[in-house]
Amino acid sequence: MAFEFTDSNFKQQALESGQVVVVDFWAQWCGPCRAIAPIIEELADDYAGNALVGKVDVDANQELAMQYGIRSIPTIVILKDGKEVERHLGAITKPALQSKIDKHMA
Repeated sequence: MAFEFTDSNFKQQALESGQVVVVDFWAQWCGPCRAIAPIIEELADDYAGNALVGKVDVDANQELAMQYGIRSIPTIVILKDGKEVERHLGAITKPALQSKIDKHMA
């Protein structure tokens, strides 16, 4: 199950986690966001214990969306040691996203 990041828990759960963190910035009304939602959920299970995969609802967490300069969704941001190491705009296949995540796991 993908973690629900919020303005209030993001610093502790994502930036201070010590793990690779995958953040899907999305909204309920966004078609491509809904299309990749099952991939995000699968990856959360696949990487459980090794990486933290979660979502930020940009409508409910506008502070985070502004902090990361989210202009279009879905936007997937990969963090390592609390710093952004990769960003992908738009829909993506599971294998393509896995290879982006795996690159930062070492």
